[in-house]
Amino acid sequence: MEARVLTAAALAGLALAACDPLPRPDYVDVKQPASYRVEAGGTRIDNANYKLDNQGYRLDDQGERVGIVDVPAKTEGDASNAVAGYYISTTGATAPGRVVSTSDIPPMPGNEPTPAQMPQQVPITPTPGTTPPPSGYGTPRN
Repeated sequence: MEARVLTAAALAGLALAACDPLPRPDYVDVKQPASYRVEAGGTRIDNANYKLDNQGYRLDDQGERVGIVDVPAKTEGDASNAVAGYYISTTGATAPGRVVSTSDIPPMPGNEPTPAQMPQQVPITPTPGTTPPPSGYGTPRN
């Protein structure tokens, strides 16, 4: 009798070990369509009907890239740098520029008071704990 129970327990353990308790995620089975299609002439068109160049950038009707920002021209003359003072491992040097200090913060307009200078708020009267409930509130219904 014990051998039969042990054999059944061992077979049940093997059967459970073979089961995968977690469901299979959809991204394993559902393949997303390509984000572009290739026309007969080899031109790639993305899902928004923009032509794409060899690097995958969108092109306008004149063949110019759409949405490209000339970062050096945009940031020319900026004295600040978001990573100023941090070591940049790809360049092997500290990032140029200066870190923002409190002196860079503009003064408050109109000499508005700070929170410490604001007047204390007057307590609300009557307080909710001392106000009687409205008539009919809490009375049992028949």
